[in-house]
Amino acid sequence: MTTAVTDATFDQEVRKSDIPVVVDFWAEWCGPCRQIGPSLEELSKELAGKVKIVKVNVDENPDSPAMLGVRGIPALFLFKDGQVVSNKVGAAPKAALQSWIESSI
Repeated sequence: MTTAVTDATFDQEVRKSDIPVVVDFWAEWCGPCRQIGPSLEELSKELAGKVKIVKVNVDENPDSPAMLGVRGIPALFLFKDGQVVSNKVGAAPKAALQSWIESSI
């Protein structure tokens, strides 16, 4: 299951994680964000233990996306050892998301 992360918990949940983390920057009003939500939920269960998938609501938490230069959502960032190793903007089918995640971890 995906975890909601805030600006206050970002470093602890993402940068200090001992497994890779996919951060989904999203907003309630964003159609494409809602489109990929169910796929990310499924992937978070399927890839449990290998990767953690978290969500950051950009309306409620403006600092984290600003720090990473997020301009469009959905924006997905993959962190490994506290660093961004890959990122992707826009909606994609579950299979594409899965292959992007697996090729990056």
